[in-house]
Amino acid sequence: MGLLCRHDHVLFLANMWTAGEKQFYALVLIDALMKEIPCHWQVGLLYDIACQLHRALIKWKYLDVWLPRLQFATSVFHAYGHQWIWGLSDGEGCERLWACLRKLIPVLRVTGVRKYT
Repeated sequence: MGLLCRHDHVLFLANMWTAGEKQFYALVLIDALMKEIPCHWQVGLLYDIACQLHRALIKWKYLDVWLPRLQFATSVFHAYGHQWIWGLSDGEGCERLWACLRKLIPVLRVTGVRKYT
């Protein structure tokens, strides 16, 4: 899973070792970003399921220290069900990144699940 800036440059990557896109990958990426930027910066997060992630952060009090500095929006593909306030950002930078990297998938694929401790 990747975290890209609005110019589609990779900032952080997380190795997904479970099947499916789990919220904890997004939480780790957000936490890593927030630890690296100045404490007065506000951050806009454009994510397909931003509304679900935002609701989970509030409900379970995850990333409470960062939450006041975060604004959530959905990508253009999902914008019809939400308020789209992000101008010309289409939020599909990760999709373009994965399309460019797809030739690496066969050579980097893990053949078994390894538990990290």
